[in-house]
Formats: sequence, structure tokens, C-alpha cells
Amino acid sequence: MISALEKTSSVNHRPRFAGLAAASTLVLLTVVAGRAEAASAADGADAFTTALSQGPLYAALAAFVGGLLVSLTPCVYPMIAVTVSLFGARQSESRWHGTRLSAAFVVGIVCMFTPLGVIAGLTGSVFGSVLQNAWVLVGIAALFLVMAASLFGAFDLALPSGLVNRLNQVGGMGVKGAFGLGMVCGLIAAPCTGPVLTGILTWIAQTQSAGLGALAMSAFSLGLGVPFFAVGAFAMQLPKSGQWMVAIKSVLGVVMTVVALYFLNTAFPKVLSWVRPDASFLAAAAGVAVVGVLLGAIHKDFHSPEWKDRVAKGLGIALTSVASFALVLGLTTPDRTLNWEEMPLAEARDMAVQEGRPLLVDFTAAWCVACKKLDKLTFAEPEVAREAGRFLAVKVDATDDEDPAVRQAMDALGVVGLPTVVLFDSAGQEAVRYTDFVPAERFLEDIRSVN
Repeated sequence: MISALEKTSSVNHRPRFAGLAAASTLVLLTVVAGRAEAASAADGADAFTTALSQGPLYAALAAFVGGLLVSLTPCVYPMIAVTVSLFGARQSESRWHGTRLSAAFVVGIVCMFTPLGVIAGLTGSVFGSVLQNAWVLVGIAALFLVMAASLFGAFDLALPSGLVNRLNQVGGMGVKGAFGLGMVCGLIAAPCTGPVLTGILTWIAQTQSAGLGALAMSAFSLGLGVPFFAVGAFAMQLPKSGQWMVAIKSVLGVVMTVVALYFLNTAFPKVLSWVRPDASFLAAAAGVAVVGVLLGAIHKDFHSPEWKDRVAKGLGIALTSVASFALVLGLTTPDRTLNWEEMPLAEARDMAVQEGRPLLVDFTAAWCVACKKLDKLTFAEPEVAREAGRFLAVKVDATDDEDPAVRQAMDALGVVGLPTVVLFDSAGQEAVRYTDFVPAERFLEDIRSVN
């Protein structure tokens, strides 16, 4: 399969290691989706729909798009026609038979990758504690930068040729053969999908959800399998390989770099304290990102014989990556925030009762996107901030949910997932509880009713 792949590729240099920064794609899509979703919630969408669209649906969509983009890179794209011929879809006697074979092939890919998502979700509780260490975050950022460098063409990764030759012998005609070849294709393409697996499994581990992990990896596998299915089931003719695939790699490399900056900012938040959420800053950041693209972040190639092109490419990547991250950070940073206290929950409850004040407790985590939406779209509203000023507001960082103090606080209030916001009245009795994103209008109405 690999030898045929190399013969069919028409890129002017050898196909290189490629993939997708899945975690960053998730971050970017969720930011955009979060703003649209907030408008929907304000229009009266129910909380369940809001939470569902914020979590699994958008995660699956981002993973699916990631898999689709990976299939269009020089590392995978030339494999499509050859692989479809190997399991016989193009030689099938009917369209229905070709569809069955193609579907079996895609199911094989799904069965190859999905267990990885389940494992990442089941072992994710360990991940929360290590994310408290700044140097661990630096290490993760460095790993993403290495992956980005590979996407820009700095080096290649490949399975040993002996193993590849053995894997090529698996499969054959028929549904079972197509299924087996799908699993084998997942193994052969593993180096190409390395950035995806690194990024998406890191994100899944943060969510600590085996179900969400299975969903995300299944969606990624389906995205990866779409071109194979289209060619096998409908005998579609794909566009020829070319420079456009190198451009896709550059886009994914920029996105991977943005994710690296995300982890660095989590470790050292003061480094990017100059980022502001106001419109003028966001417009300037968008302008710099466009300048970087025009310089050559996407369309120029590091393999160009002209040194000016290589320099323009590097400068363009730097400008586009930093400006894009500043834009994302600015969009997700609240304009203002409540006067949060950080103290043990038991102490906060006693203090609130003694002072005759209502209590607001917000359980949050670094990986919780809906928690960040609450900060950005609900707690930052001026009227909410004014009304919440009479509350003792306590924020519990549950990123490390194995921390004894955090676990004690979660157990005391029966917290089983994030986000969770609990309101107590001045007598210390629980008045309202939220377990999903709540729009500012509803939250304001509720806190006004708490005495």
C-alpha cells in the first residue's frame, strides 16, 4: 500500500508527517459556538439544549472536521484511491455492494481509534492533578510545538517499513476484508494523525469522560473515513494532489501552535496580561493575523529555494499564531468579574451565616468550557455584578478533583459534574443550583429572589 501511495503522489516533495491540532480546533470552534449559543439561550432556549450543544455535539463536530482535514493532507490523501481499490469497492458489481464495503472499511477505522478515547476518559482523573504543575503545562506546550513543527515540514514520522509491509498483507475482498483493512489503515496512518491523537486525547483526559471520549474519537474516525467512503460508495473522482494539501498542513500547524500558547498561558497567565477584551484590541489582533496570512503563513513553503519565502513563512506563522491566540483569549476573557473569594467551603458557609449574607459557590476547572462561558457571559454582566455584590462569592477550582480539600467541598454539596453553581440564602439554606450554563437574565432573576 505504501509503495503505491508514493507512486501516486504528485506533490513535488515526499509526503510529510501531517495531522490536526484537535484540541485547538475544539477551543476555536467552542469559542465561536459559545457566542452563538449564548444568543440562542437568551432567546429562550432550554438549558438542556444549551448544555448539550455546548458539550457533546460541538465536541463531535470539531473532531469530525479534524478527521476530515487530516484526510486531505499529503500523508493520507494519496492513500484513498489505492486503498479503496484494495478492498474491492471500485470493482464491486453494484453501488449497494460498494457502499457496504466502504461502510465496513470506515467502521474498521472507528473500531481502531474509539477505544483510545475511552481509555483517555477513564484515566482522565490523573490528568486533572498534573495540570496544576506549571512545568507539566510547559511540557505539553512543547509537545504541541513539536507537532506543529512536523506539520510545517520540519521532520517526518513513519512506522517501521517491516511492520508496514506486514500490515499491508491484512484485508482482502469482502466485508470482513474491508473491515480489517480499515483497522490496518488506522495503524498505518497513525504517524499522520499523531497531532490529532495528542491533542484530542489530551482534551478528552481533561474532560474525564469515557463517553465523551468515545464520541469524539468516533466522530474523528468518521471524518477521516468520509473521503474513503465517498470514493468507494459513489465512485467519486478526487482532485489531484498538489500544493493545496501543503496549505492545509500549514493551517493545522498554526492551529496547533495556538494550542501550545493556550497551555503556556495557563501556566504563566501574567505573560499575556496585555490581552484585552475590548473591540479595538480584537480588531487589531484580527488585522495582525491577516497580515501574517498575507506574508505567507499558509501559502508559502519552507521547502522553497528562495530564502525570502522561508523567512516570510516563518514570520507569517509567528504573527498569525500569536494574533489568533490573542483574539481567542480576548473573546473569552470577561470584561469584568465578581469579587471572588478563595477559602474553604465550610469557612465560607459559616462566615456568610454570621454576616447574614447569601452565599454564591462556583465550582470551576481549567478544562471546563461552560464554566468559562459563565464567567464571560453571565457573571460579567453589569447588572449581575451589582446584584451579586451582596453575596459572599466563593470560587472552587476543581481542576484537580483528587485534591482532598476540593473533594471534600464537592462531596459536601453533592457536586458530580461541572459547571455547578450553588446559591445559599442568608440562613445557610440552599436556594438555587445550576448544573449547566445559565444566561445572565435568568441568573439575575434568581439571585434577586435569594434573601
